[in-house]
Amino acid sequence: MPGNRTAKQRRALNIPKFRSVRIRAFYSDATVEEPCRARDGRAIARPSIMAATGSIPSPRKSPMKYRILPSTRMNVSEVCLGTMTWGEQNSEADAHAQLDYAVAQGVNFIDTAEMYPLPPSAQTQGRTESILGKWLARQRRDGLVVATKVAGPGRRDWIRNGRTDLTREVIAEAVDTSLARLRIDYIDLYQIHWPQRNVPMFGAIEFDPAKEKPGPSIREQVEGMAAMITAGKIGHYGLSNETAWGVCEFHRVARELGVPGPVTIQNSHSLVSRNADNDLAEVLFREKMSLLAYSPLAAGILSGKYLGGAQPPNSRFTLFSGVGMRFRKPMVEEAAGAYAALAQQRGVSLVQLALGYVKSRWYLGASIVGATTMAQLEEDIAAAQFELDGETLAEIAAVQARYPNPAG
Repeated sequence: MPGNRTAKQRRALNIPKFRSVRIRAFYSDATVEEPCRARDGRAIARPSIMAATGSIPSPRKSPMKYRILPSTRMNVSEVCLGTMTWGEQNSEADAHAQLDYAVAQGVNFIDTAEMYPLPPSAQTQGRTESILGKWLARQRRDGLVVATKVAGPGRRDWIRNGRTDLTREVIAEAVDTSLARLRIDYIDLYQIHWPQRNVPMFGAIEFDPAKEKPGPSIREQVEGMAAMITAGKIGHYGLSNETAWGVCEFHRVARELGVPGPVTIQNSHSLVSRNADNDLAEVLFREKMSLLAYSPLAAGILSGKYLGGAQPPNSRFTLFSGVGMRFRKPMVEEAAGAYAALAQQRGVSLVQLALGYVKSRWYLGASIVGATTMAQLEEDIAAAQFELDGETLAEIAAVQARYPNPAG
């Protein structure tokens, strides 16, 4: 495909690699890079990633900011387009309209998963990647950063006829299947959607040793990801719904093997989900990783549309009674009301308050925003770039003292 090259092809063409200034990029919204160097040490002017595709506007036309994710060469927009409703709540035409709009606003980062759309089912699994693939087939790939995920074990036994244990073979098969659906020849960021091992996740807060069961080791998963990088099929890999211990173990094993470790973690993070603020934040700092924050609006709770027990027609919680249970706890509703009152007091929308807060986190790589309507998408992309002042952040901290982490 035009604009798509495997790692082997890039080496054959002597295309140099670009090195990022990790710490500076980690603490700054600015795009910071060292000069590119050829093999003989000569400086080479790097062509702009944003200019590499005609569909992404220049910084002069777009307020979007970009950052290099630590430990990578991926230069991504601070807003990432989420896709999990495509193929269920959104049609293919809706999805392509969202993509066109997001790219026109400067978004160059797109996140999907082999399991999508949600809620998951055997009938729709894989549909989201296929919808995205039809759009990608019409684009120049340079400048677009595509992330997807391999499903973890259990939970969705129709995937690969129940072969969901994260063995080397399953990882390789899943990568090839996603590449075919996406109609691309490499994936920039390939993520493990949830851990292989027993771990509390999706709002659960207690670890239960009784749920232990055998399965492929973290070592095997690291080896599987390293093999895909060597094959030129993925650029980097990341984790999702992971714990601090898990991230550290992946890095320990990777160092032991002398292969790349994970570069990102995609976990739920919002005003009502703050598990990343403690020991995980330290891990991100010390391992030079960043957080990709999913559900920054707590599945719509922090949009305000469910305040007072409202059930808007065609909304996720109205259509699908069993989804997002961590965000339906009474304490979450109370916290959302408190944040709504604070937003009104500060003269901003609740969406601006919620997404502006996530943007303010020093470890953030990107906020993942998704929507079922264009109006929602327009509001979310703008709000995810909103800067909150110090007084507002201090007021948020006061509310958080009352509701520290209600959704988990």
